[in-house]
Amino acid sequence: MYAIHSPLPDADRTAVGEALQGALVDLVDLSLVGKQLHWNVVGPRFRSVHLQLDEIVALARQHADTVAERAAAIGFPPDGRARTVADSSGITAPVSGPIQDDDTVAALVAALGAVIARMRQRITATADPDPVSQDILIGLTADLEKYSWMAQAEHPG
Repeated sequence: MYAIHSPLPDADRTAVGEALQGALVDLVDLSLVGKQLHWNVVGPRFRSVHLQLDEIVALARQHADTVAERAAAIGFPPDGRARTVADSSGITAPVSGPIQDDDTVAALVAALGAVIARMRQRITATADPDPVSQDILIGLTADLEKYSWMAQAEHPG
């Protein structure tokens, strides 16, 4: 039994906890995908894309911690284990090995788009049962959308 008592009724705690768990998984995977791309980007824009990826990784990690702590605070144990992330992330894995800078940005745009779409569903799902968790999801989605805009603005296709 999880020892934290939730301020939410059980049904709401479960619904919100599942939304937060999904957000956690996507954020952990986004940080991993970002690092994979970061380590393998090549091309004339290597440095700028390489540094941009580190910013997104840091953002994803920061928000993952906030989401996991919110889940714990409502009595829903967060699960960021590798197997859990691999089994339930909504992000398509990038190719392995070197990846051209344009292709790297395209992969980043796709990853951010997948996460944002799922976050927007979670925003809707948490509106009634827990506006506090919804607020967290709104804030992190705004940050992800900002980085998505920046990546799309530099992507040639």
